[in-house]
Amino acid sequence: MTSASTGTSATVFPNEGPNAPATVECRDIEKAFGGVPVLKGVSLALQPGTITALAGENGAGKSTLMKIASGQYRPDAGQVLVRGEDLPSGNAQIAHKLGVSIVPQELASVMDLSVYENIFIGREIGGPFGLNRKKMIEEARKNLEVFGLDIDPATRMGSHPVGIRQIIEIIKATNTGARAILLDEPSSAIAEREVERLLTVMRSLRDRGVALLFTTHKMEEIRAVADRVVILRDGGLVLDKSLVDLTDDDIVTAMIGRELEDLFPDRNAAGAETVLEVDDLLVDGAGGPVSVSVRRGEIVGLAGLVGAGRTELLETIFGMRRTMEGEVRVLGRTVKKHSPSAAIDAKIAIVPEDRKGSGAILSMDVLDNGSLPRLSHFATAGFLKQGARRAAVQEATDSVQLRSRGLGQPMETLSGGNQQKVVLARWLTGPVDVLLLDEPTRGVDVGARSEIYRIIVELASQGMAVLMASSDMPEVLSLSHRALVMRGGEVAGELSREDLDRSDVQEKIFRLASGLS
Repeated sequence: MTSASTGTSATVFPNEGPNAPATVECRDIEKAFGGVPVLKGVSLALQPGTITALAGENGAGKSTLMKIASGQYRPDAGQVLVRGEDLPSGNAQIAHKLGVSIVPQELASVMDLSVYENIFIGREIGGPFGLNRKKMIEEARKNLEVFGLDIDPATRMGSHPVGIRQIIEIIKATNTGARAILLDEPSSAIAEREVERLLTVMRSLRDRGVALLFTTHKMEEIRAVADRVVILRDGGLVLDKSLVDLTDDDIVTAMIGRELEDLFPDRNAAGAETVLEVDDLLVDGAGGPVSVSVRRGEIVGLAGLVGAGRTELLETIFGMRRTMEGEVRVLGRTVKKHSPSAAIDAKIAIVPEDRKGSGAILSMDVLDNGSLPRLSHFATAGFLKQGARRAAVQEATDSVQLRSRGLGQPMETLSGGNQQKVVLARWLTGPVDVLLLDEPTRGVDVGARSEIYRIIVELASQGMAVLMASSDMPEVLSLSHRALVMRGGEVAGELSREDLDRSDVQEKIFRLASGLS
């Protein structure tokens, strides 16, 4: 086995004994942004050959702690030790030299370079006539094989899916002798089939003596690989225990500060007036027409397997997709087809599945995102009425209890849960009769989910007709007054509230969704 400096990712770090210092230790870390405390005296230690799960609500301080531990941020108080050696505040280069690497949510891959060039970037192998590309390709192939990647190292980095690129970034870290690797939401942007490969790589690194810290919202991932669980809440450390000593309820309760059964609020009774009527709507590519109605104050869930046509239905109702036949009516008035602006005029709002791609412009601030759908309402003769715009967005974001530093805060710096609140709140700057929700809590931690559930129920109680597509079965079962199960773009079955309360309801939904019933 070669040393870390030779360029192979198969390095095994020796067991230095029980009295050896932690690979990375954070002591009494404090950090605030704009006067708002983000970390409040947090301490944790990463031991060699262990995997620690760092959990907590979005905005709890997890990413900030990782950036401090990797030298990217300077703490306001406290210190970071790497194998007993003090890490100079805010010095990522020294942290890297000491063997601390971070793989962020937004990967740092150079998409137009090859795989091997990405692996050796900044530490290229030279030869008598310039770069020894043959040697780099050979070493890169060995590195890839160690982690089970059967790909050509000469291929373009951008030609590979994000899950593969992520593992290549991990290989790059281990290739430089990293003894501690910090993974920020490593599975958030990769396909389900790629998650197990990632977990296998993490176990392999642990077996070689690397200390790993990762953040996740998924309990199954914590159970699959974690040795310890550290939980932050509101910037403070509330739990640091071995996984074997914790139940799932212990973890969730520590994250959100209340019992798991309090996650879903009580529903109010739906009204009698029908607000949304979808009659024989034939979505382009669907197997048949769909008819749906939603009453005032009612939440109708859309269940089904991936590809069942739920997103397509919602987008068609909002005018984003073409229809072959049928119509949409709001309070008895037909809505013009293929026109999102007509849908907005009919007081229809949509929260799309892809929050970052379709729901928000992350480079813009809260104010601009919060006023996007109704920007023309805040303009006169081409000039924005800034006072009215600010007041309306402030009132809307206050109503969803947005946690931010103000309307000028960039969206990209908000937690996932708060980004989703802005995407919801921007519709509340004007009247809404129909609210279309597509996977409203995807990528949102369990604590923020509870707040979004409260918002959904409150909006329904105010009279909105809510049509909600969700792959999260507890969401559908707990929030819906009724549920429609979709398959192949059609409604395969309808379940009443009484049906949703039955013990065998999940089996029934699966049979309808898969065509077995």
